[in-house]
Order: sequence, then structure tokens, then C-alpha cells
Amino acid sequence: MTSQPLRAQALDRSSFRCFRDISTRWMDNDAYGHVNNVVYYQWFDTAVNAYLIEQGALDIHQGQTIGLVVETHCNYFSPLAFPQTVQVGLRVARIGSSSVRYELGVFAQGQALSAAHGHFIHVYVDKQTRRPVSQLPQVLKNVLETLT
Repeated sequence: MTSQPLRAQALDRSSFRCFRDISTRWMDNDAYGHVNNVVYYQWFDTAVNAYLIEQGALDIHQGQTIGLVVETHCNYFSPLAFPQTVQVGLRVARIGSSSVRYELGVFAQGQALSAAHGHFIHVYVDKQTRRPVSQLPQVLKNVLETLT
């Protein structure tokens, strides 16, 4: 007899370290009347990169190290739709020598449980060569550690 994998379940807000409000847009809705799945990945990217920029850990114009997404995943639990404000929770699950696993939860404003949650992994690379760095820049690592 084979065992069934555990079914993903919505997460509580307390699972995340910080939150970013994002307004849905008319164009986010699909033909079924809810936010299309690909938009959630845009929210993930926005929440992570905006936080890193605000904290001084990522300079998208002059910095020599950039993060490239190499893996993404999302589980969906309840629909979201325009017009609505969502709140994206962020935490860091793993910090490697050149990679970071971010975990994110998407919440309808004021709701206790996530409408969706997932992860993505950044591999940090040299901006010019696109080769992984030997270690994360210290300022980035310091910011990431506040999210664990």
C-alpha cells in the first residue's frame, strides 16, 4: 500500500514575517472571474524584490549580484478577484551559499488564512557572468536572516 502525500492546507498569517499590500487590477481577472494563477507569481516576485530593495539589500541598477528564479510553486485555496487588496506574506525558509528559498502567502485583506501560498528559489549570480556567487553578499544575508 502506498501512502498519499499530505494535502497542502492554507496557512495562518503568523507563518510569515512581513507583509506587502498589493491592489488587484482589472486585467488580473480571467474569464472565470477570479485572479489568474500566473498573477500570483508576479505578486511573489514583487513582494520579495520590493522588500530587498527597500532594505538596501538589492540594487537593481548598480548592484553586481542579482537573483534569478530557478524554481516556483503555488497552492491555491480560495479565489481572489478585482477589485480587492491582497496582502502577501514573506518568510525565508533556507539560506544557502548562493541560493535562497522564499516562502510566500497571499491573503485577502484582513483574512486569517492564506488564499494561496507557495515558494520560489533565487540563485544569486554575478550580474555580468550570470554564474552563481561563491557566497551571498553580507548585506543581503543580514536582511534575509530577519525573515527566517
